[in-house]
Amino acid sequence: MKTIFSDKHALQSVETEFYRGKWVEAFEIPRRAELVLAEVKRANLGPVIAPESFGLAPVLATHDADFVHFLETAWEAWKAEVGPIPAYPNIWPPRRSRMIPTVRPGAELGRYAVDMSSPILPGTWEAARAAVDSALTGVQLIEAGDPAAFALCRPPGHHAGRDYFGGYCFLNNAAIAAQHFRDLGAERVAVLDIDYHHGNGTQDIFYDRGDVLTVSIHGDPVQEYPYYIGFADETGEGAGLGANLNLPLPWGSDFQAWSAALDQGLDRIRSFAPDRLVVSLGVDTFQDDPISHFLLQSTDYPQIGAKIAALGVPVLFVMEGGYAIEAIGVNAVNVLKGFEAARG
Repeated sequence: MKTIFSDKHALQSVETEFYRGKWVEAFEIPRRAELVLAEVKRANLGPVIAPESFGLAPVLATHDADFVHFLETAWEAWKAEVGPIPAYPNIWPPRRSRMIPTVRPGAELGRYAVDMSSPILPGTWEAARAAVDSALTGVQLIEAGDPAAFALCRPPGHHAGRDYFGGYCFLNNAAIAAQHFRDLGAERVAVLDIDYHHGNGTQDIFYDRGDVLTVSIHGDPVQEYPYYIGFADETGEGAGLGANLNLPLPWGSDFQAWSAALDQGLDRIRSFAPDRLVVSLGVDTFQDDPISHFLLQSTDYPQIGAKIAALGVPVLFVMEGGYAIEAIGVNAVNVLKGFEAARG
């Protein structure tokens, strides 16, 4: 299995983040990707290649054009008004506000950002674009005949919606890849999100469409970020009715409970019969993850890969979360090794 990786990921790097009312050491840091890459190499998973460049067209096929323009220009606007410091919102629009664009970058940040986890930095746009290109290079590999590929994306993407960012995510790498599969001729694509947190952005992007099935196993939104979305009764709307499956689980869920949810999600994917599968590969389900509350162990992850392989569908794995960084490489690569071993 080829791994696609860009060192431009490190352009998105902060030392602290605002977490539960205080500034703490940042969880989403460049070392996450570096440790996964090191384990890919140690395990001899396969060649590591750099992404190709695909331009903005695939991004604009998924995200709102005004939002994309904002991300591309936000840093320069912020720096001109405030200075070369990380850019955070200074207001969020009140309910029932008119959402008329402003000329103030701090206000515009609040229009597009859902939280304070994801500051805009000088290299944010370039890092996010490189992550997208990594995912799209994976699509290209699979369309050329590879049965699977691993896009080692950073920053992650599954919390980025059509016109908003947050949760460390700026552009939705997995959703852009799924749409690109469709644009290249796949009639049906499934996205399986196994990150601890709900793939709210992915759900948002495809919620009214029946050609892309979205399945997410995650912490119950009554307890867990991103809250307010990811409930089991959210099944899609319009043409997408029945094409969204949420499988929320309570804090403390172990692998037995989590695996049962995975089996349910995989059964739904089988019945959908997709031509391509995108897996949002988060390993913050790990028992020692500092911001998550599931109890999976490192020895569980190969079984996840094996279950996914049993679908018999070409798979693009796209890296998402995982913040127990000393174990992130082992856990992520264990999924891929389990997949490879089962595929034979």
